[in-house]
Amino acid sequence: MFRFISQDAPASLVVFLVALPLCLGIALASGAPPLSGLIAGIVGGLIVGFISGSQLGVSGPAAGLAVIVFNGIQEMPSFEIFLLAVFVGGFIQMLLGFIKAGIIGFYFPSSVIQGMLAAIGIIIFLKQIPHAVGYDYEPEGSLEFAQDATHNSFTDILLMLNYTEPVAMLIAAIGLFSLILWERPFMKAKSWTRFLPGSLVAVAAGVIINAMTQSGEFALSADHLVQIPLMTNGLSDMITTPDFSGWMRGDVWLLGATIAIVASLETLLCVEATDKMDPEKRITPTNRELVAQGAGNMVSGLLGGLPVTQVIVRSSANIISGGRTKLSAILHGLLLLVSVLVIPNVLNLIPLSSLAAILLVVGYKLAKPVQFVTIAKSGMRNFIPFIVTVVAIVFTDLLVGIGIGIAIALVLVIVDHVREGQSLRLKPLLNASVDSEKKHHIVYLDKVVPFLHKAAIRKQLEELPLDCEITVDASTVSRLDTDVHDIIRDFVDRDASQPREALFKR
Repeated sequence: MFRFISQDAPASLVVFLVALPLCLGIALASGAPPLSGLIAGIVGGLIVGFISGSQLGVSGPAAGLAVIVFNGIQEMPSFEIFLLAVFVGGFIQMLLGFIKAGIIGFYFPSSVIQGMLAAIGIIIFLKQIPHAVGYDYEPEGSLEFAQDATHNSFTDILLMLNYTEPVAMLIAAIGLFSLILWERPFMKAKSWTRFLPGSLVAVAAGVIINAMTQSGEFALSADHLVQIPLMTNGLSDMITTPDFSGWMRGDVWLLGATIAIVASLETLLCVEATDKMDPEKRITPTNRELVAQGAGNMVSGLLGGLPVTQVIVRSSANIISGGRTKLSAILHGLLLLVSVLVIPNVLNLIPLSSLAAILLVVGYKLAKPVQFVTIAKSGMRNFIPFIVTVVAIVFTDLLVGIGIGIAIALVLVIVDHVREGQSLRLKPLLNASVDSEKKHHIVYLDKVVPFLHKAAIRKQLEELPLDCEITVDASTVSRLDTDVHDIIRDFVDRDASQPREALFKR
């Protein structure tokens, strides 16, 4: 686990700096105590990070659950009863993992996953522009397009022009300069930059500038700084336990089931996206991930925390910052714990505009314009679900947008089958011929192969014997989904180091 600590430690610091305000902001957006968001972040790093099989995924409180959590807190008789629902949700998630429900993650089309990543990047970028100039009306952590009847992501950008803070703008500008400078090849070539990440330089510069300007007329108020609650009575101020007297309540189990289903879907989506971003193309065991998330939610509920999921903002920040193993996720949880217990006063000196600079870069990297061009060039079958998902998520919310994107992808699949005169099958019709003498397996694909078939095709390919030659014959295929093509190509490339030979015939 410690093999790549020189990369994981700096990455964990970046993830910590990104996660800290998000934990607080999501707690505020959920109508929960601020510490409950931090507890969820700590549990997501230490508990889920340790159990999970994901090497790059980072878990914590998720904005996608904010509405469910807010309504749940309002509807339950007490916050302690709500925590019981979180505990129940974790228990249900563990059951889903044990019955191998993680396979659901293989049925999401990659175009929708890419759209989700790009949309998250756009939202992060838009949300951080006001914070970068000192307009902190909306708390960090919210990913909603509309905050109320008069405020949304675009109106905030217009309103911020009337509430700019010169010091905040200076801090954000210096932070962006540091982050961009650290991305230049000549800086990456310097070994010391691995131990002094640009994000740390941006934060340190922000703290110094804020300290130097505190006596001037443009000094930043506490509203423009990170605000971690201070504990006066030790851990007793931090931990709230669930009220188990309500375990027979139907509304508790209904809310717990809702949390389990939505959190599991959001986690599986994030797992799929994170695996696609992994430079080493590792595959996360999804059933184990559900068990890990369930254990995390049970512990979070027991300690007074919000529900946790694997979160794409933290995970992408981890990957972009050079994280290599799950040690970075665990260390980020440890940093959150230490910050709450030991140095809350120090962290409360960090300007939000410093963190905004970091998140602006993260958002841009997730939604680079070249990505839109590349997907458009790959064909309308990929671009239409991609762009619909992007627009839907930006203007609604994460789960609704993904649902719309998947619906569009399914419509295109049905259109393809109608045009080819082929009935739609949830499982692929795979024909195989075996030459036992030459140990040669030939797998023939159907005429139309949609993304719905990628789980079954992956399973069949993985079950083929190691001591044989394999040919995947797609010469008669008229519609081969990009997802299936990528699975076959990854299988063939991966088998280059195996005793068997694998060929892909188009």
